Formats: sequence, structure tokens, C-alpha cells
Amino acid sequence: MTARKPSAVASIRVWQRMLSGRRLDLLDPSPLDIEIADIAHGLARVARWNGQTSGAHIFSVAQHTLLVEAVLRQQKPRIDLSFRLAAMLHDAPEYVIGDMISPFKAVLGGDYKVVEKRLLAAIHIRFGLPPELADHITQAIKAADRGAAYLEATGLAGFAEAEARRLFGKDPGLPPAMQQEYLTPWTAARAEKQFLARFKVLNAP
Repeated sequence: MTARKPSAVASIRVWQRMLSGRRLDLLDPSPLDIEIADIAHGLARVARWNGQTSGAHIFSVAQHTLLVEAVLRQQKPRIDLSFRLAAMLHDAPEYVIGDMISPFKAVLGGDYKVVEKRLLAAIHIRFGLPPELADHITQAIKAADRGAAYLEATGLAGFAEAEARRLFGKDPGLPPAMQQEYLTPWTAARAEKQFLARFKVLNAP
């Protein structure tokens, strides 16, 4: 009688080791294995638009999330700090699964979204947010995300304004100085530092 071989599924590694030493299970993520330093470090090194942006550096997901939070502040100036934090963390799962452009997500279908949703719920719990946000908050963050995408598309990714309006909606109308600040790609080190600094403000007790 021969010994049974372990199943292929059991032999597949579904966790990632973080620089903090945490080991995050992608299929069953625990909030206890999530650290903001790992998120900041990872997002600062993940490129938006598959790297197809102008500038001396990549336009990172970390910088994008700060732009989204800035757009949300512009659109909803009285929104609670916790929901500004949720806006800043809306793409946080990408520190482990990367940033896939929307067309590729559509090709992959539901499995990607299931993993992303589990990770985001664990991240929310880790930082004191509801696992799932109320619909009106989710919609406000999505609107800010589209506004940020419009600015990035026209300012960095080579889209014509008419095409960007069709795909992402209207220009969110950030002040010119703020646009210049957030649309000048930062180094990874600066993006990481800025992300952590803003998190500290929004997550203050």
C-alpha cells in the first residue's frame, strides 16, 4: 500500500510574508496579520495604469489613494474622518494582490473580487472601520475614485479630456496647486512617508 500524496490544493502557498514579519493568508486574511507599515511600503511600490504614466517615477497606488482622499474632502468637506480613512484605504488590498487595470479585472471575473473583498474587510476591521461600508459612503468613495482617475488619465496617462469624461466622469475641480502636488509622481520613499503621515492624521483617537 502506497502513501497518499497530498492534494495539489494543500501544497499551494496562499500566504505572503511581509517585511514586518507578518504572514498574511490571502484566502482567509486575519486582521491581526495586517500592519499599516506593510500597506504603505507595498502601495508605494505598485504602479497605477500599469506604469503607463509620464514622469520620472511611477505614479503609485499610495499616491493615488491620497489623491482620492483629497478629492473626497473637496466633494464632501464635512464627511467624517473615519470615512476619509476608508477612502484612503479603498485600494489597500493591492499591497498584496497588485493593481490590475479595470479591463483586466473584467476579464478575470468574480474570483478576483472575492479575494479583494475579503482582504478589504480584514483591513477595515484592523483599523476600526466596518467590514462593509454603508452604500452612500461606498458611492461617495467611488465618485472620488472616478474623479481621481479623470485627473490621472488626463494629467499623466495620455487620455484626451473627452475620452476621460466618457470613461470616468467630470473633472472633480481640485484647486490647481493641489492638482500639481498630487499629479507629480513621487519617489517610492516619499509616497510611503506621505501615506503613513496621512494615516496618522485620519486614524487619530
